[in-house]
Amino acid sequence: MPADPNPTVRRRRLGGLLRRLREAAGLTLEEAAAHLECHKATVSRLELGRSGVRTRDLRQLLILYGVTDEERIEPYLKMAKQGRESGWWERHADGLRPAYTDFIALEAEATEVRNYQPLLIPGLLQTPAYARAIIGAHPAVVTEKELERRVEVRLSRQALLTDGRGLRFWAVVGEGALRSAVGGGNVMREQLEHLLSAARLPNVDVQVLPCDVGEHPGGSGPFVILTFPLPEESHIVCEEGLLTSVYLDSVEEVKSYASAFDALRAAALSPRKSQDMIAELLTDL
Repeated sequence: MPADPNPTVRRRRLGGLLRRLREAAGLTLEEAAAHLECHKATVSRLELGRSGVRTRDLRQLLILYGVTDEERIEPYLKMAKQGRESGWWERHADGLRPAYTDFIALEAEATEVRNYQPLLIPGLLQTPAYARAIIGAHPAVVTEKELERRVEVRLSRQALLTDGRGLRFWAVVGEGALRSAVGGGNVMREQLEHLLSAARLPNVDVQVLPCDVGEHPGGSGPFVILTFPLPEESHIVCEEGLLTSVYLDSVEEVKSYASAFDALRAAALSPRKSQDMIAELLTDL
């Protein structure tokens, strides 16, 4: 299992899935390593996504963990192979934070994204002018070239909503994000028009969380829940900070955030009423 100091997101996902399979089978790192005739640190690096895995070793581990059906094995083999491939975002990697490229890679693999944004329009729903204003306000953006590259990356991500591959996107957006004067009146008018149009897509739900809703479980800030169907259904939560992001994938952590998102959806306006509010705000601009 060759070491790699810069693991891809697919390797991390594969490692996490293998860790859960091992734990579900009631096996220790030592027992898994003994089966492969290697040191337990080798298996640990694999589960952390810090090393690749040979097809033969991956098959042996899956069989040890009780995954013996070829139809179940094949998606794991495919993920291991894809872990050696690069995505479109890699050509921009030198100008992006590693945490952001990790998120883009995860987003590209997901089949469902649930996003809570209290203060900003979600990135997948931003117009070029709005994105430029938001990114340009970040102190890390120091040149026009860097700004335009980051805007280009954000807009490239939005193809996920319309490329026909079936991404399901839910967004709960704070009312304050709709009333903010980002970029000025013309920019916000265009942004709200775009948001209203996106909210009508069959695979997109947008709900507005009113300012007067009172206490709710979103007080700790924005988060994203990403769902992946294969090889086994799994979820990853991303908490985005100013300079870095935190990724959570334990069953308990994901369950807590999923419950919080459900509570936020229940407190927010319905998709239909949210569209009505966006349209009303447009008339006031």
